[in-house]
Amino acid sequence: MSNVTLDIAGRKFTIACAEGEEAHISMLGHSINAKLLDMPNIASQSEARALLYAALLLADENHELKQGNGASPDSAPEVADGVEALAARLETMASQLEGPG
Repeated sequence: MSNVTLDIAGRKFTIACAEGEEAHISMLGHSINAKLLDMPNIASQSEARALLYAALLLADENHELKQGNGASPDSAPEVADGVEALAARLETMASQLEGPG
């Protein structure tokens, strides 16, 4: 068993993993952190909500790839538009959940 320390949204998380998986886990952590850095107004969100948004965006990209469009999520304009639309919907839902004030 091995441990990897991930830096996500300025916080350190130590994750246990099998020997030899350290680089893969580190790469996944970098992907999550990159999603958070790309999200506008993320600083005003709670840590849990920010990580939820990052997870949803990554899951959406994964879903698009599994649907067979075969394009990289970063290079396909229609996928990027879909991710942006999803982010906008999530922001709206978050505002509704947080209520007035």
